[in-house]
Amino acid sequence: MEKQEIVRIREEVHDHLVNELLPFWTNRMTDVKNGGYVTHFDEDGTDTGEDEKSLIAQTRCLYTLSSAHRAGYGEGKLAKMAAQGLDFILDKMWDRQHEGFYWMVDRKGNVKSDKKIIYGHSFAIYSLSEYTIATGDKRGIEYAEKVFDLVQKYCTDTMFGGYWEMFERDWTLRGPGSAGGDRKTLDVHMHLMEAFTTLYECTGKEVHKRKLTEIIEILQNRINHPVYRTGIPQFFRNWTVAPQIKFEIIWGWDRFTGEGTKENVTDNTCFGHNAEYAWLLNHALGILGADKTPYLKDFKTIFDHTLVNGIDTLYGGVFVEGPHSGGVSDREKEFWQQAEVLIAMLDAFLLFGDQLYWNAYESVWRFVHDKMINRKTGEWYPLMTRDGVPVWTHMGHSWKINYHTVRSMILSLQKLDRIIKEM
Repeated sequence: MEKQEIVRIREEVHDHLVNELLPFWTNRMTDVKNGGYVTHFDEDGTDTGEDEKSLIAQTRCLYTLSSAHRAGYGEGKLAKMAAQGLDFILDKMWDRQHEGFYWMVDRKGNVKSDKKIIYGHSFAIYSLSEYTIATGDKRGIEYAEKVFDLVQKYCTDTMFGGYWEMFERDWTLRGPGSAGGDRKTLDVHMHLMEAFTTLYECTGKEVHKRKLTEIIEILQNRINHPVYRTGIPQFFRNWTVAPQIKFEIIWGWDRFTGEGTKENVTDNTCFGHNAEYAWLLNHALGILGADKTPYLKDFKTIFDHTLVNGIDTLYGGVFVEGPHSGGVSDREKEFWQQAEVLIAMLDAFLLFGDQLYWNAYESVWRFVHDKMINRKTGEWYPLMTRDGVPVWTHMGHSWKINYHTVRSMILSLQKLDRIIKEM
C-alpha cells in the first residue's frame, strides 16, 4: 500500500461527495411548495412528478442532511434544509390519533397508506436522533423517544424476543403471509440496532443502552447463521427460518420473480447486508464503550465471507447474494451494497490490518467511480449488470435515496483520513 495512492483515492472520494453527490440532492430535493423533500428523479435528474412521499425517503433525507451538517459540510445550509424537512415529517406524517408515523403520504401530505411499518419507524428514530445531535434542536430527540416508546409498547415479542414489524394504523398486528404479521426480519432488526445506537448516543439513557445491547444479542444469537455468521433474511415468531417471501408493503424495488418467492428461499444471504451489519455493530460497540475483543472472530468471519464470495475479482464491485456456505447466486450490482461494502472493508482493514481488505475496498471503489456514478447527474445508478451496464436508471425513488451513497462517502473519508494518519 502506497500512501500516495490512498491520498489520491481520498481526493476522488472527496471530489465526488462535494462536487457531485451532495449538489445533486441539495439542488433538487427541497419541496418549496409543499414542504419536505422531492425524492423521485429520472436518469437526467429531472423530477418525475410521482405523487408520493414515503416515510423511509423523508427520514433518510433528514438523516443525510443532518449527518452531512454534523460532519462539517454545507456551511449551515444543510441544517436549514433538515429543519424544513423535519417540519413536514412532524406536521404531515405523524398520526395524532394513534401516534407513530404514516407509511406514505402524497406530496401535499395527504395520507396514502396509514400502516405502521417498523422499518420506517427505525429510520425515524435514526434520523431524528441524528438531527438533534447535529443541530441541537430538541424536537428531533423528543419524537425519537416517542417512537422508541411506541416500538417497545406495541412491537415487542415478550415471549420469543425481538420485534413484530407490520401493523395497522391503530397498532394492531397485521395478518400472516404477505401481510407480514407473522414474520421477523434481519433488515428491521439490523436497522433498529442502527437507530438505537444513535438514540443512545444522543440521550445517554440507560434504557436506550439496555435495548441496544439486547438487540445486538438477538442479531448475534438468533439472526446470524450459527456457523457462517451470515444474515438469515426472514423468520417465524419462534425464530425458525422462514422461506423468504415478498411482502405486500415493501421498502425496495425487489427483484423477486413469479409469485414473489426466491428459488433458494431458505439458503440465501446478502453480501451488502452482512457487510453493513458488521460495520454497524462495530460502530454500536464503540458508542457503547464495549470491549470489541469477543466480537473480533465474528467480524473476521463476516468480512472474509464478503471478501471471498461477494467481491467480483473480474469486474470489480460486489455481487448481490449467495448461499450461506459460499458462492454467488446473483451477480448483478446494486448501488447500496457497494456503498455499505466500501465502509465495511475500510473497517476490516482498520481492525485487522490485512491488505486484502484494502484491495477489496479499492476494487469496489473503482467499479463505483468508473461505472456506477452517473456523470450527467452525480448520483449512482441503482442497479447494474455484472460488468457495469445500467439495468435501472432512476436517480431517486421512495426506495432509492441519498442515505447509502452520501453516508458511504462521509464515513469513507473519515476512515481514509485515519488510515493516512496512522501510516
